[in-house]
Amino acid sequence: MKKTFDTYKPDGFHTLNAYLFVMDPQALINFYEKAFHAEELSRTINPQNGDIANVILKIGDSCFMLSQARGQFEGMRTSFYLFVDDVDAMFQNALAHGAQTVFELADMEYGDRQGGVEDPGGNYWWISKRLVEKGY
Repeated sequence: MKKTFDTYKPDGFHTLNAYLFVMDPQALINFYEKAFHAEELSRTINPQNGDIANVILKIGDSCFMLSQARGQFEGMRTSFYLFVDDVDAMFQNALAHGAQTVFELADMEYGDRQGGVEDPGGNYWWISKRLVEKGY
């Protein structure tokens, strides 16, 4: 099985990566840059209609992609589990830039300090810091 995943991955990409289809990609890109300090690495525009065909963003050491939702890809939602050092600051920063609270910050029984927000595109972000140095 290991050979299945033994392949080249561009810098910042891992075996499994998020790909979002969103109704207003530019608004969400702006939000991610402000709320989660995302960096835009590349952008491809659809020459037929000017839509964003693909954008690669990087948060911390992880890349993900997003594009304009069309047809069967409209209305899709996802969630992210974001590990950060200062959960409280990142949670408040996300709210300051347009996120809505899904659940308030708290120290969880499974060893994380965590809060949940929903971004302007309807995606959930579980902002978390591991309080113990062991697995779940």
